[in-house]
Amino acid sequence: MLPQTIAEKILSKHVGKPVYAGELCVVPVDGAMATDTTGPLAIKAFREMGGERLANPERFHLIIDHAAPAPNERIANLHRMMRSFAEETGCHFYDIGSGICHQVMVDHHRVNPGEVFMGADSHTPTYGAVNALACGVGSTDLAAVMLTGKIWLKVPSSIRVNLHGHHLREGVSAKDIVLEVVKHITISGANYQSVEYHGELLHYLSLSDRMVLCNMVAEMGAKTGIVSPEGLQLPFNFEPVFADKEAVYTRVLDIEAETIHPRLAIPHSPDNIHDVSAYAGTPITYGFIGTCTNGRLQDLQSAAAILKNKKIPSGVRLVIAPASRQVLLDAMKDGTLQILIEAGASIINSGCGPCVGTHDGVPGDGEVVISAANRNFKGRMGNPRSDIYLASPATVAASVLYGRITVPNQSN
Repeated sequence: MLPQTIAEKILSKHVGKPVYAGELCVVPVDGAMATDTTGPLAIKAFREMGGERLANPERFHLIIDHAAPAPNERIANLHRMMRSFAEETGCHFYDIGSGICHQVMVDHHRVNPGEVFMGADSHTPTYGAVNALACGVGSTDLAAVMLTGKIWLKVPSSIRVNLHGHHLREGVSAKDIVLEVVKHITISGANYQSVEYHGELLHYLSLSDRMVLCNMVAEMGAKTGIVSPEGLQLPFNFEPVFADKEAVYTRVLDIEAETIHPRLAIPHSPDNIHDVSAYAGTPITYGFIGTCTNGRLQDLQSAAAILKNKKIPSGVRLVIAPASRQVLLDAMKDGTLQILIEAGASIINSGCGPCVGTHDGVPGDGEVVISAANRNFKGRMGNPRSDIYLASPATVAASVLYGRITVPNQSN
């Protein structure tokens, strides 16, 4: 058998024979999920396919997170449809306040190492953080998974990203690393490929860090992203999947982590990357921390370390959406939330909220936003007449503290 990448190994095990990049195969799916933006369409397509029973109700999940709670009558009725479908089919259902789909799946261990998972959301590759193969698919493809428990895939080729080093500079986080990777690969440089992370730095990265790395492979056009399991710690035993030493990659990218400075994606593209210092002093009025990229406890703690015993100035606001109910509870228990609220932050419901721009936190005309999200395309947060800069939670916190883009460090 020829040497294989992690994606090739996972798919081969599921198919029952060796498969390699470029081959088409029908793959059994271990789990799947849909949100309130894609779930109603998937349910409709499932019905049109003649679906009555789910192939595997125990491994299918519906989550209300994009417009939660419902902002209008139309969306409220879509939510009602999802609740009824979940009750009828016996699938797992997560109502408003549960959190963002990707964080909820990890919080509840709904996806595990070596599994194949399909989600009707573009950032489903986030689960590669736990050494799984996860792909975002359309609602109709998901309906077919709901009906059959299988999906057809072309085995993706892989890009190898080696993260060298043993520590990060002060003020630098996994968000800065992935922005650097996006800079090199660009928003279409990994189209229908797997971005596979390796290197000694993995031993020093948390599960939250790994989720950031895999989350933004969507901003490279990738089909999936997978972190090699070196250093991965989970609260249960698992069988890790490693790439073979002689596996074939379409590209190898080497990143020296210790040389990375805080990074910034300037309007209007996630791959328009620069050092924060190059734009330091740019006035901002709105900071946002949250999303499936950077709404975890570690991210809130990073912001709290900068804002502790300080006040956000008048004319500047900070909106925070914890990634899940569990993150919110943890931030309450350790005092992180109190620090952020006392500094002047507004805490909104756990969900996607301002990221998609259809619910909560839409910026005004001419506003400059610094966000810990994953996309800054024109109009992304709901107003094409505003500008969005992408950065780490630490950079967002430092910037709202001074009302201008600021290089973060713990002494801010």
